[in-house]
Amino acid sequence: MSIAKAGLGTTLSDEKLAELKATAAAMSAPGKGFLASDESAGPWLRAGHVEAAKIPDTAENRAAYRSMLYSTPGLGEYISGVILHWETLFQTDADGNKMVDLITKNGMIPGIKVDKGYDKAGLLGTKTGPLGHPETWCKGMDDLDKRCAEAYAQGARFAKWRNVLQIDPDQGIPSDLAITECVHSLARYASTCQKNGLVPIVEPEIVPNGSHDIYVCAAVTEKVLVKQFEALKLHNVYLEGAVLKPNMVKNGLKAPTEPPEVVAALTLATLKRTVPAAMPGIFFLSGETKLDEDNEETATLNLNAMNKEPNPWHVSFSYGKALQKTCIVTWMGKAENKEKAQAMLLARCKANSEATKGTYVPGSCPSIGSKGNIEMQGGAY
Repeated sequence: MSIAKAGLGTTLSDEKLAELKATAAAMSAPGKGFLASDESAGPWLRAGHVEAAKIPDTAENRAAYRSMLYSTPGLGEYISGVILHWETLFQTDADGNKMVDLITKNGMIPGIKVDKGYDKAGLLGTKTGPLGHPETWCKGMDDLDKRCAEAYAQGARFAKWRNVLQIDPDQGIPSDLAITECVHSLARYASTCQKNGLVPIVEPEIVPNGSHDIYVCAAVTEKVLVKQFEALKLHNVYLEGAVLKPNMVKNGLKAPTEPPEVVAALTLATLKRTVPAAMPGIFFLSGETKLDEDNEETATLNLNAMNKEPNPWHVSFSYGKALQKTCIVTWMGKAENKEKAQAMLLARCKANSEATKGTYVPGSCPSIGSKGNIEMQGGAY
């Protein structure tokens, strides 16, 4: 047994473990986070903004927008990894440049979303939660090994799989069945990724839909993460070569909003009780916010509050629309707006980089704010 494996029952070689550890360390570099760019449709449809939703969702527009993001000068100073949709992994820009090449040339690591979403018919016998459907299971396991190998060959070095859990205390949601399905799916995915040289992002997301208070979210999140790391151990996942993407501990969307200091305190307390120090990085999803809130600024402030004191891990961001909304509304599908849109993206990425150090000054980053907010299209997935 090698030092790297220690008591881990894995058949992966020391060389493979070293590669995974090096990639995870690069992903968790100080001051850096992830750009979640893995929307199945145009990101403007999920931006939750009335103007953004008007941009035509075509392959050409998606390629133009994403190439604009990835080629933003200086983006690699704040972004370590870019999560891609399968389409984007094989896509080129208008000049024939591969998207993965734009990313690597800008000092970032390409990654790939490998789950295939969920069926709203859900798990048999489970109750309907605040999303309006039963508890779910995620698709994509049957050909995952093959797709991971293809993604690695295409240049991806990490992957993402997202499972969704709901909260409704009166209905007993999340059920033990849903939690078990969630954590074991993520553990199977993680071990398959590592076999193929991809660092897995483990994402057991508990959505904020509902009227529960923040303490209910804290209890559920702690329960899920305890089970998640039990499952990762059972499946012999190498924690040093993986990262976690959890929800922040927050109130339900129909409950009173708690300030960043309370969100941070309860989130960190939950993580310190559940996440081993062997895991190099924790990258938060921003989560839904109320329509009268500025989701970009809120996500930055929550992260900033979490980094006022040192943490056992690199505590950072893996944001989608919380990095892109102002950028999208500035761009609006027009080539002449490219540089202004890139400036907005870079500003928000810099703001979140500062937040990983606890030094962000509230309100110092330009934002479209809450004006024009609408329900995002596509729901929680």
